[in-house]
Amino acid sequence: MKINKSLFHLKSILIGILLFQIHFGFSQEEKNSALYKTIMSKDSLLFNVGFNTCDVSQFENLLSDNFEFYHDKDSIQDKDLFLKIIRKGLCSSTKAYQARRDLVEGSTEIYPLAKNGVLYGAIQMGIHQFFEPSPGQKDKFGSTARFTHVWLLENGIWKLKRSFSYDHQNKSTAGTKTDIFDNEEEIEKWLTQNNIPTLGIGIITNGKLKEIKVFGELKKGVAAPYNTIWNVASLTKPITAIVALKLVSQGKWDLDEPLDKYWIDPDIANDPNHKLLITRIILSHQTGFPNWRFMNESKKLDFKFKPGTQYSYSGEGMEYLRKALEKKFHKTLDQLADELVFKPLKMNDTQFIWNDKVDIPRYAINYDNKGNAYEPVKNKTANAADDLLTTIQDYGTFLCSVMNADGLSKKIFEEMNAHQVAQKKKDKYFGLGFEIYDLENGNYALSHGGADQGVQTLFFLLPKTKQGILIFTNVDDGYKVYEKIISHYLGENGQKIIDIETK
Repeated sequence: MKINKSLFHLKSILIGILLFQIHFGFSQEEKNSALYKTIMSKDSLLFNVGFNTCDVSQFENLLSDNFEFYHDKDSIQDKDLFLKIIRKGLCSSTKAYQARRDLVEGSTEIYPLAKNGVLYGAIQMGIHQFFEPSPGQKDKFGSTARFTHVWLLENGIWKLKRSFSYDHQNKSTAGTKTDIFDNEEEIEKWLTQNNIPTLGIGIITNGKLKEIKVFGELKKGVAAPYNTIWNVASLTKPITAIVALKLVSQGKWDLDEPLDKYWIDPDIANDPNHKLLITRIILSHQTGFPNWRFMNESKKLDFKFKPGTQYSYSGEGMEYLRKALEKKFHKTLDQLADELVFKPLKMNDTQFIWNDKVDIPRYAINYDNKGNAYEPVKNKTANAADDLLTTIQDYGTFLCSVMNADGLSKKIFEEMNAHQVAQKKKDKYFGLGFEIYDLENGNYALSHGGADQGVQTLFFLLPKTKQGILIFTNVDDGYKVYEKIISHYLGENGQKIIDIETK
């Protein structure tokens, strides 16, 4: 049998099936019909028994002698080649872990094929997921794909004549009808189950903010608008970092210049360690400061270790940098950010300070996990580490500019993405202003999270693939929804991030 390897052939057949369906007005089979049950039983034999347990005899019995397999990422195969690949690849005796195929619940559609009222076959369409286990990961996700199967009655026996596998994606739901992120009613139920008052999602594709999704209510009976204003807690820090890095790129600031030239905190004036503080050390969280001085019994700032010798997250470090910048440039941080970031990017709903410009009816009130509201933080001066007010639109625009290195020199962009210091978790580092996750094969993610009373926020950027996701919630335990969102939108890379965090 001569096999045509052109994908045009595959497209032509699929279009032909679609046009045939439209022209003759196929009637979809009900789930309780005899035909539906018959085809589903054949599907189960083919995959649950054949594929999932490597019982190749099921394929031999169920495939037509004239079987053809079309794959959008591979060559066209006949029965002999298909069985050879199954035996020597997926079901090789040397393969330590068995792959698995799961049919996505609710995705199957079955249509009868008849001539002069006599049934001669059926078309089965659906979505399935493939899992490729590895040591310690029984359910490691592989890919999702749509499929179309043409089943024919050959001498009264059901045989699979044609199999089409297409629309492969590295995310676990790939457009399925059961995808709650495309079903507002379902996601609202999910948020209610998790006690999430408001959820904002921004999706970055090809380096641009492509989608903004905001769900839930600002308060009872008031739906949250797409331009909801959020307190994003520590997602403030990347803004401050980019202000400093843009100034370095312009030659107006030095990553490695001692900051005591501009600012010395009175609490540490007599400690010689203050002479070691530089912008590089602050942006990579190696200052030796506590997160906040009020956490000390004395309520005063001090060093827990020599600056530059290890990692320890600190908001005090970012505030130290703010004061040095303000002394040098005789401008407040919010003024510098306005000039270098907010105005150029038209981030009109973003500010450090709570004032009359805040559109209070759009503000996402913050809650504890019992539904009690917190009083909003109303800063009168800029805090370099906390309490930025912004929208998904504004912050997503900012993240795109970061990923595209807008306003950053090549050298500084490389420094920002370099491993400045290792964190405790394997494959996790801090660069300049951003956490870095190593995702293998030269791929990596930039990230930062924010957590405060009634605030849980997070983002990931994948500079190599120009993808990104940002997640805003307004409740103490909003982190509960992170994993589902990350794995859905970032697919295999999202799962790698989750693995780094959970190992």
